[in-house]
Amino acid sequence: MNKFAPVAAALLSALLLHLGTGLHPVPWLTWVAFLPVLLVVSRVGAGTAFASASLAWLGGQTQMWSYYSSTIETPLVVTASIIIGTSIAFGLITLLFRTLLAGGRQVLATLAVPAAWVALEYAVSLSAPHGAWWSLAYTQADVSPVLQTAALTGVWGITFLLLLVPAAIAAVLAPGAPGRLRVAVTAGAILGLALGHGVWRSTGPADGLGRQVALVSTDDPPDSVELSSPQGRELSRRYTSAIQAAAAGGARVVILPEKTFRTDSPLPRGGPGVDVVVGAVLRKGDVTVNAALAYPVEYDKQHMIPGLESELTPGRSLTFLPGSTWGLIICKDLDFPELVRDYRSRGATALLAPAWDFGDDAWLHSRMAITRGVESGLSVARAARGGLLVVSDPRGRVLAEARSAKEMTTVTAALPGRARTTLYGRLGDWAAWASAGLLLLGLAGLMRGAARRRSADQP
Repeated sequence: MNKFAPVAAALLSALLLHLGTGLHPVPWLTWVAFLPVLLVVSRVGAGTAFASASLAWLGGQTQMWSYYSSTIETPLVVTASIIIGTSIAFGLITLLFRTLLAGGRQVLATLAVPAAWVALEYAVSLSAPHGAWWSLAYTQADVSPVLQTAALTGVWGITFLLLLVPAAIAAVLAPGAPGRLRVAVTAGAILGLALGHGVWRSTGPADGLGRQVALVSTDDPPDSVELSSPQGRELSRRYTSAIQAAAAGGARVVILPEKTFRTDSPLPRGGPGVDVVVGAVLRKGDVTVNAALAYPVEYDKQHMIPGLESELTPGRSLTFLPGSTWGLIICKDLDFPELVRDYRSRGATALLAPAWDFGDDAWLHSRMAITRGVESGLSVARAARGGLLVVSDPRGRVLAEARSAKEMTTVTAALPGRARTTLYGRLGDWAAWASAGLLLLGLAGLMRGAARRRSADQP
């Protein structure tokens, strides 16, 4: 092989990862982004393979540096650990792939690549304060047949597919590799079943529609305001006018963004026949919470952004809109699949979410919320400032969407009247644990191969 091939492969994969991941991914590029480096690892030495793969991931993820370090104010040490650590991890995964291929374990090598990456994503989701935020799966949030896999496996199954395809192609094309047919049949069967389910689920009839919900947001002023201040009273007047207009158009529930007001007293109710969900920083004696207020109930945000919300006390309880099966949730809480599953197990059919994005992450964060709905079979209505106002159904279909702006923005949609039962909602992270089991099989195969070589080398 040409000595420049590993460098070219690393550069090409880095470019594809840059375009196919991040805050604005091109979804079809994600499927092929890992292929160039996986194609060369069986043709070069171990050190070269590791370096090529690690540099590919590192080059593709440098675009996230400013988002981590500046936008969400992640400490530089943590930001470097995320980007560099995952680059090293991908390099090690490709070494596992290379070694299993060399040992004639083509099917196991193919499955070990996606299994290892899913295990890494799952470990990050359990150990980091951001839940399932860090996943390749969201790149496919607008590709409905692929997104439906989340109803079976959560995001873990989608990530598995994204790594399975390039690993299978690389294994089939590896020089002198036996078992090409077994690899092709295994990968083709997994992909075919997943996409077949996705097409069937995404093309089903629309769910019956229920009450109409309105999302109302403005980015002016750009920060929370004291409700009792002149600016707060003016903002309240503007929102009241928008709420009345939405109610006149048939909306029975109106959702405002996260932290719209700062206040030490409960907000008044919306009016006869209209429930209003208001995001507010609520002071309660010595405790301050990030609340979603819907007279007479209150939901307190459970998962805070590290550093940015350190002064706020997390909540612990689920809260439903009075007289309904619609649960209240706030922004980052939707990054945590288990919280959404808890709501579904309590009978929730929809989640109403005040939110606040950081502008450039508007698409990505809204699609995380949509994915949570698909996983647990719920509708999601998410009213964000600095982002997207989105209403989605249990299959992830966008029913209404608009970008927030300085002027008052309103979107309305009728939420489906029922939820759906999903395998992921019942069994949780089974696919992540199955991937961890596959990874252990791959490592066991690696150790058996090493033991056989040591035995063969003995006199």
